[in-house]
Amino acid sequence: QLQLVESGGGLVQPGGSLRLSCAASGRTLDYSRIGWFRQAPGKEREGVSCIGSTDGSTYYADSVKGRFTISRDSAKNTVYLQMNSLKPEDTAVYYCARSRLIHPMCTPREYHNWGQGTQVTVSS
Repeated sequence: QLQLVESGGGLVQPGGSLRLSCAASGRTLDYSRIGWFRQAPGKEREGVSCIGSTDGSTYYADSVKGRFTISRDSAKNTVYLQMNSLKPEDTAVYYCARSRLIHPMCTPREYHNWGQGTQVTVSS
């Protein structure tokens, strides 16, 4: 059974960087679309970035374009989210998830296996 574990969150000052990791066990991620999502207090969960399986296509929310980069390491069965130039509005719990769909949109309702989340706080 697939398990996803996020790590790499923490407290960082505005303008700083963090790299989140989504490590999988129980199933290879190679043939699945994987997404990073976030949920801030009082807000709905939103798609941040998603990466395709065989084609490696990527999607980024407008709010993170040019600052965040999603990537995958097949040998480690891990997907990363490199976050640069962080802003206070990036503060949220970040989740990774896998979709069972072939061509899902980068939206939470189309993702089915979720990790427990990791807190990212951007504050001075």
